[in-house]
Amino acid sequence: MDILEKLNILADAAKYDVSCASSGVTKSNTTKGIGNSIRSGICHTWTSDGRCVSLLKVLQTNNCIYDCKYCINRKTNDIPRTTFYPEEVAKLTYQFYKRNYIEGLFLSSAIEKSPNYTLEKMYQTVKLLREKYQFNGYIHVKVIPGADLRLVYNIGLLVDRVSTNLELPTQQSLDLLAPQKKMAALINPIRYVANNLQITPSIGYGEEKFVPAGQSTQFIVGASRDTDFTLLKASEILYDKYKLKRVYYSAYVPINEDTSLPALTTTPPMKRENRLYQADWLLRFYHFKADELLDSKNSYFDEDLDPKLFWALRHLEFFPIEINSANYQTLLRVPGIGPKNAQRIIKERKLTSITFQSLKRMRVALNRAKYFITCNGKYNSEISLDSNMIKSYILENAKNGQMSIWKKN
Repeated sequence: MDILEKLNILADAAKYDVSCASSGVTKSNTTKGIGNSIRSGICHTWTSDGRCVSLLKVLQTNNCIYDCKYCINRKTNDIPRTTFYPEEVAKLTYQFYKRNYIEGLFLSSAIEKSPNYTLEKMYQTVKLLREKYQFNGYIHVKVIPGADLRLVYNIGLLVDRVSTNLELPTQQSLDLLAPQKKMAALINPIRYVANNLQITPSIGYGEEKFVPAGQSTQFIVGASRDTDFTLLKASEILYDKYKLKRVYYSAYVPINEDTSLPALTTTPPMKRENRLYQADWLLRFYHFKADELLDSKNSYFDEDLDPKLFWALRHLEFFPIEINSANYQTLLRVPGIGPKNAQRIIKERKLTSITFQSLKRMRVALNRAKYFITCNGKYNSEISLDSNMIKSYILENAKNGQMSIWKKN
């Protein structure tokens, strides 16, 4: 099998990892221009400063000893199988980079023979890239749970980011859908990386810290019966205890047939995935807690409402808040007010009293915020502070195109 055939198979097999979104295109060269592009394995991701970068996104191998029921690469699936040699991935990355197709590498893998055997191959790949090809671009590697932690450390000295995909948030779900995996083994490399993130080695790639861009993970949404609350609570623990940079959520794509899985006719739960991303944003930047957003009685988000609005409608005892006296954290909890507007409100009210006209000028989303605030003691809504009425009005306005219910502020 030639290298392009391998690339087509192993790039397609990598598309279910959502840490970056596949969006490559193929364009052939013409006599009137220079350059071409190839879609196999090209994905886009975003840096911390907002830049969009292209990565070669592939598996080292799709030969797997595991039989996870949700995975396209499960050992019982009859699919084309192949493996990249470390030199092949390193050379492809180098050549794609020289042609300006990519700015880095996103390398994952199925588990071939054993975790150590697989991660050793991945280590050899990035070692060749850094040392033989002198590649200084971005590299993200998926850590293989169960592999020797010394291998994890050696890889961490060469790459920018690592991730260990938990996929499911509870041992009960793993027992049902991925019985060869144990939560303790999955958490072990995450804990190890977290404990070593502050180490600055005397040697290593660019004399940088161990895993300078931190670590991430991924949960599958909808393959198991885990609730939004369970997923969000697990994410909160990962952020608080292990200092993860990101938790990614991937709507379950029905690719395998199994009695333990949702029916193949089920479409991916994209709305649910979106609401979890919005809630995740509230955890990381708005100082919400998972227990505030959901609980055992309200364990799923309302797919018609963004999570902050969903929370506000269930906690009307906190509202309305006075815009001219509320502190920053309180302002952040008002639907329609984000961090920039909260800061602007606090800054401007030092000079003058804030009115509804002031908020309109600031482009606060008053078609949501007005139900939860007063300005100088005045409540400027056409309806009373009633959750059912507010929800009906907001959804009706959204239906008429007056606002978006998908905004995260």
